Amino acid sequence: MSTAEIDLNAALKKYFGFSQFKGLQEDVIRNVVNNQNTFVIMPTGGGKSLCYQLPALVHEGTAIVISPLIALMKNQVDAIRGISANEGIAHVLNSSLNKSEVKRVMDDITSGTTKLLYVAPESLTKDEYVEFFRTVKISFVAVDEAHCISEWGHDFRPEYRNIRTIIQRLGDDIPIVALTATATPKVQEDIMKNLGMTDAKVFKASFNRPNLYYEVRPKTKNVDADIIRFVKQREGKSGIIYCLSRKRVEELAQTLQVNGLKAVPYHAGLDAKTRAKHQDMFLMEEIDVVVATIAFGMGIDKPDVRFVIHHDIPKSIESYYQETGRAGRDGGEGHCLAFYSYKDIEKLEKFMSGKPVAEQEIGHALLQDMVAYAETSMSRRKFILHYFGEEFDEVNGEGADLDDNVRNPKKKHEAKDDVVKILKVIKETKEKYKAKEVVNTLIGKTNALMKSHKTEEREVFGIGKDQEDKYWKALIRQILVSGLIKKEIEQYGVLRLTKAGKAFKKSPESFMMTEDHSYEHLGDEGVVTAKQGGGSADAQLLKMLKDLRKSQARKLEVPPFVVFQDPSLEDMALKYPVTMEELNAIHGVGEGKAKKYGKPFIHLIAQYVEDNDIQRPDDMVVKSTGANSALKLYVIQNIDRKLPLDDIASAKGLQMDDLIKEMEQIVYMGTKLNISYWIDELFDEDQQEELHEYFLEAENDKISSAMEEFDGDYEEDELRLYRIKFISEVAN
Repeated sequence: MSTAEIDLNAALKKYFGFSQFKGLQEDVIRNVVNNQNTFVIMPTGGGKSLCYQLPALVHEGTAIVISPLIALMKNQVDAIRGISANEGIAHVLNSSLNKSEVKRVMDDITSGTTKLLYVAPESLTKDEYVEFFRTVKISFVAVDEAHCISEWGHDFRPEYRNIRTIIQRLGDDIPIVALTATATPKVQEDIMKNLGMTDAKVFKASFNRPNLYYEVRPKTKNVDADIIRFVKQREGKSGIIYCLSRKRVEELAQTLQVNGLKAVPYHAGLDAKTRAKHQDMFLMEEIDVVVATIAFGMGIDKPDVRFVIHHDIPKSIESYYQETGRAGRDGGEGHCLAFYSYKDIEKLEKFMSGKPVAEQEIGHALLQDMVAYAETSMSRRKFILHYFGEEFDEVNGEGADLDDNVRNPKKKHEAKDDVVKILKVIKETKEKYKAKEVVNTLIGKTNALMKSHKTEEREVFGIGKDQEDKYWKALIRQILVSGLIKKEIEQYGVLRLTKAGKAFKKSPESFMMTEDHSYEHLGDEGVVTAKQGGGSADAQLLKMLKDLRKSQARKLEVPPFVVFQDPSLEDMALKYPVTMEELNAIHGVGEGKAKKYGKPFIHLIAQYVEDNDIQRPDDMVVKSTGANSALKLYVIQNIDRKLPLDDIASAKGLQMDDLIKEMEQIVYMGTKLNISYWIDELFDEDQQEELHEYFLEAENDKISSAMEEFDGDYEEDELRLYRIKFISEVAN
């Protein structure tokens, strides 16, 4: 079926409840539906998954989605099942399935029921699967998290290098869709070469998150006090603080608690139960701050995180971009504060010393870019966007002023002659050197590589002795960004002159160098306020809707944002919907969500409109503020597994405790899990009745309270399992 015959807007509303595509989505989807190879580079929160989900739903055949993250696959499958009456519409195929489950998946694919099949790359290498796929219609293969293919990516997975061979075995001319949320030009090129899709149409969304404020402060001995002050000024707002070590996470969380802040730690060293509990507390807004290692946040889609603090500088700009990107997903305020000290960089370099040389080289290059970001005096937003190959107008660009360097400009001086010196050195040393050797040549210092090229005999050796190496490094970074030189892609990090650089060398013009941070303490000029979408939402109604959401959430035992997101409530306070039909037209509300949660909201609005004699707008026009369709993940029902739980656990290599934690997360996210068949094995009728009564009347669902109440009658695991059944049946 050609694109012309498919009404993509109707499909978008029907499946996802949105009236408008966001950014590049529509163009990408048209390209995929027309069976073209497609490469999508779209930051997290930009609606990337919709780019393959919608084409798969409207296309003939089954789309195969290759993804490295089992937890996220599970979420996506649940999300797609949540928007369809047919549970077979999406499946996961991995080693945790037993024979009958695999047969069911294959039957659903053969009958044409399954539109999306999520697999890990390893699953696709099995001969029986390859044989099967050759007999059915594959609409396209989507490679999610495609940066895992590139060894220059920050998250390289060796098994991803063979994907192309696997796809070729599945059939001839199967279109490929590669998607990634962070990719530098070097990584993009590597992905396309490796997948054999150099003919692909590339869609690159802007990496600019205009509502995020970027700030770097020097890391002093009083960093804890700085953090406490920062968090206290934002009391009641949600935030994440990232630290590199577990020990630091524990200490900082304790310090915050002692100082009267609602904070919990989160890292891989905590037992699964505690991690699940802390994550839930954050989602349910029982606490404000999570102090975490980078293990936290994968698959967390909390839209109203208002600040992300880096207690330690991350290992790469990609990691930094991903972690700061967890702030302000709803388009509201998001403050990204990093504390920087060069000592932390030296620590990270030490960690790398045991690794293979090639890996070290990449690690060092990524770290150097991170140093450059932390030390730069130019617009941080421009720096990040340039790193991802995007130009940014730092005067008129969206969000240009949300940046500490822009708000507190540093001094500048004329550096035309020094720029010429750098360009001369690069040219005279035959464009063979990386920044380190170029700086060494300038200051008259040598190393083994330079000796082999007899650099010390050249005329340019030592022409920059009058300045320190730090000065030259800073200037090199600035002329890189201004486009006079570039880093060679094939020999990573080697500096070359661009056309503009050659012209500048011939006839130099003014070049104002921004002086590096003197790093005076920036205080709190950086406090930013959320930009209101339309600016005219009814504030009093909005507050009432938020209170209602909180009480409904409490009743349903789900986090408040699962019911409706902030942008949806703001839209309601703008448009006063009083019927189900009008509610469907509210931003980010599809039919399913309206049916599940809508009634009390339209009753409240109708009452409010009547009491306050409100003139409602005649035209319910939908504003596009682009909530992420993935946020519908929480409207999921009818997951029915009749497999013994211990078999499921062992197939996934999990302890029972880990499996229970997984199940707790699923039901707390609003999904039904029918585990009655297992509960019936564990408890007789009287015990079940006793437990049901307890949870129905308990003030909270804490297991510690239940253990106290039953005084050793039940094991902790038994109580947790019953609680899963209870929440699944009563709340979801």
